[in-house]
Amino acid sequence: MDAIQQHMLDSYRTARRGESAPPLPGRYDRETVRTILEYRRTHRATPHTAWYTRLTRLPRLPRRGSPRGAATR
Repeated sequence: MDAIQQHMLDSYRTARRGESAPPLPGRYDRETVRTILEYRRTHRATPHTAWYTRLTRLPRLPRRGSPRGAATR
C-alpha cells in the first residue's frame, strides 16, 4: 500500500467517524528533515565520551586459528 492509498483509507475512516481529514502525504516531510538536521547539528556526539573511552581500553583478543599465547598483529 502506497502513501496515496493509505491517505484515501484514512480519509474514509475519518469521514465515517465525523473527524477532520488527515494531512496530505508529504506535507510535513521538509519540516521533519529540517528538524532532524537541526538536532544533528546541535547534539553531535564527541568521540571522547565515557562509552567510547571504555571501548578503546578493552583488551585485544587473539584471532581465531592462532595458537594460544601467540602475538597478534
